[in-house]
Amino acid sequence: MAKKGSLSITSENIFPVIKKWLYSDHDIFYRELISNGCDAITKLKKLELMGEYEKPEEVEYKIQVSVNPNEKTITIKDNGLGMTEEEIDKYINQIAFSGVQDFMAKYKDKANEDQIIGHFGLGFYSAFMVADKVTIDSLSYQKDAKAIHWESEGGINFEMTEGEKTEVGTTIVLYLNEDSTEFSNEYRAREVIEKYCAFMPVSIFLENETAEPQYDTIEKDELTDKDKVIETVIEPAKTEEKENEDGTKETVEIEPSREKYKILRRPVALNDTNPLWNKHPNECTEDEYKDFYRKVFRDYKEPLFWIHLNMDYPFNLKGILYFPKINMEYESIEGTIKLYNNQVFIADNIKEVIPEFLMLLKGVIDCPDLPLNVSRSALQNDGFVKKISDYITKKVADKLSGMCKTDRENYEKYWDDIAPFIKFGYIKDEKFAEKMGDYILYKNLNGTYLTLQDCLDENKEKHENTIFYVTNEKEQSQYINLFKEEGIDAVIMPAAIDNPFISHVEQKKEGVKFLRIDTDLNASFKEEVKEDDEAFKKSSEELTELFKKALNNDKMDIRVEKMKNTGIASMITVSEETRRMQDMMKMYNMGGMDMSMFGGAGETLVLNANHPLVKFVLEHKDGANTEKICEQLYDLASLAHGALSPERMTKFVSRSNEIMMIMAGQKVE
Repeated sequence: MAKKGSLSITSENIFPVIKKWLYSDHDIFYRELISNGCDAITKLKKLELMGEYEKPEEVEYKIQVSVNPNEKTITIKDNGLGMTEEEIDKYINQIAFSGVQDFMAKYKDKANEDQIIGHFGLGFYSAFMVADKVTIDSLSYQKDAKAIHWESEGGINFEMTEGEKTEVGTTIVLYLNEDSTEFSNEYRAREVIEKYCAFMPVSIFLENETAEPQYDTIEKDELTDKDKVIETVIEPAKTEEKENEDGTKETVEIEPSREKYKILRRPVALNDTNPLWNKHPNECTEDEYKDFYRKVFRDYKEPLFWIHLNMDYPFNLKGILYFPKINMEYESIEGTIKLYNNQVFIADNIKEVIPEFLMLLKGVIDCPDLPLNVSRSALQNDGFVKKISDYITKKVADKLSGMCKTDRENYEKYWDDIAPFIKFGYIKDEKFAEKMGDYILYKNLNGTYLTLQDCLDENKEKHENTIFYVTNEKEQSQYINLFKEEGIDAVIMPAAIDNPFISHVEQKKEGVKFLRIDTDLNASFKEEVKEDDEAFKKSSEELTELFKKALNNDKMDIRVEKMKNTGIASMITVSEETRRMQDMMKMYNMGGMDMSMFGGAGETLVLNANHPLVKFVLEHKDGANTEKICEQLYDLASLAHGALSPERMTKFVSRSNEIMMIMAGQKVE
């Protein structure tokens, strides 16, 4: 006799909420239903180990997914422990009663706890996000159990009767609604299953019920008992024509005829039931790590190196983090950390578990102990999650610092690629900064990698606690040459992360100061000018007025110096504080802001009183071409410091042509 009723829901009208809002992605029903099947098989395996169930020899544990785009149905079949009428009533009809919790409580003392995926008992109801009707056919492993058929339309009312299933396990059929028929397409189903279930612990197979059968032809010695032979194929013998000594020809057999077998194509599991992260690092080869990286992240550039996480206490966590090789000029620094729970994909880049700076990496982390919320796609934010995050940070820092200490050559080889990750971590994570501060490298003008202390020691005699740096070797080449001439070192820091990074180092290392090499004209580059040198003071004032007038800028900051290098006529220096403020505003898209509120642009035009052109300007204040020379010296200084605006560049080119015509004795129109 059929049993009918309404589903027992703990809170009034909760089901429509579950149906609509429990999961943000509707494709997740595949994960939930397949996970339930894996749970059922895991439980049955445990009972088998305890001697409470004897599996038939011919049975192989698996999940079979069948799609039928014509009928708009999906069938998910497992050969796990199945359910009795009472169990369906308890676990299906009473929403949110977790069968896993009940099972584990019953058997917790009888066997070692195996990995069981389910936590909440709500996963089954994800089916109603995509289906108008769902049926269950189940046969329990228990002796003399009767098969049960259950069905529900809309997920509110159900009908349960005796079923016809003859094999132990559970079969669920989804009759899709019109908005969800895409999920009965074989390729869409494969895409979703590979997304969520690629590493589930039970083999998963996919079948398209409407597709034409596929066949293979195999050798006799390849045939197994599981193959379904369609027909025997006789491959004829291979022959060739041979010429005899007497000139006659005959056909000889070079390979005998062979008997082959046409079989239904063997199904191939969609998932890897024993992913690389589950193995001990000592069991994994370099090629396996690289193959896994290519397969999971579809990145065919080899990773630089990787960290294999393997922890059993105080919590269970396994995973592999890869440091990818990034073309900084063309690629964004954005990685993917895939989070798994008992080999079930949860989400990418969950910030509660993965330290923010490590989201620049690529990797997988599997932590069965994570306190997931009801939809498995977010985490309860508690102290336990913080401990996991701290552990991951510690392992990464240990790996990197260990490499720096014991394999410095490779560490330096990788440094330019991994520097953005490490510097970002230094800024964002205090514990990481404490562990890695002494292992951050700085490349100097000679291409040598130095620690912070090395940099301070190199310049200690001339500039205590000051580190000079370069952000663009091309634009700052004039300044680099001056530094090299005087034997003063600087470090190369071209990345966007370097500006906030050096500010952070200055905060943490009291007294340490970073200055870009174009911040000011170093004392080592100048001749000493006596305070009572009135002639120099007068000429400096005259040059300043001349240039302000020629450039039509009364507010311009101009300084006259006697430089040792007489080959340089003019230079631009920029205040470190002001330039950092400009860089920060660019980073936050505030480039249109008026810089006068920060004390002007911070730019100074430095004129070399020892250069012939500067002397010429001073001696020919009222000359016909003096103004042109002033403008040209300013533009040349700016070009040696960076690019000109389009308007200034147009004027510079035109003026340069005029100057060359004057030199050539031609009349300028």
